[in-house]
Amino acid sequence: MKNNLILSGLHLSLTDAHKEVVSTKMDKIFKHEEKIIRARIELERSSKSSSHENEFVAKGHLELKGTTITISSASDNIFKSIDDLVEKLDRGLRRRSRLKKVKRKQSCLQELPNAA
Repeated sequence: MKNNLILSGLHLSLTDAHKEVVSTKMDKIFKHEEKIIRARIELERSSKSSSHENEFVAKGHLELKGTTITISSASDNIFKSIDDLVEKLDRGLRRRSRLKKVKRKQSCLQELPNAA
């Protein structure tokens, strides 16, 4: 199945380097979770009015069957924002998987006393 990755830039022109980094980092996410329907990554540059410094925000939306994981990361470097975002998305997927396993075990444990 082809990975459905949508990359967009807000107040920022996307270069080939940005596209390549996001694509290689998101391959890691797609390998971990097969049930991702669509991944949408938004890279944004927002200027702080008081200090005139640029802040780069990377937002990630993972559409899975039943749920959507939305996470964002901000820093003064676009590539650091992308790295942080991918790490947070990976942790979110692992947490979701762990919670599903716990929920399955709890439902089995609750059914055992009722059956006896």
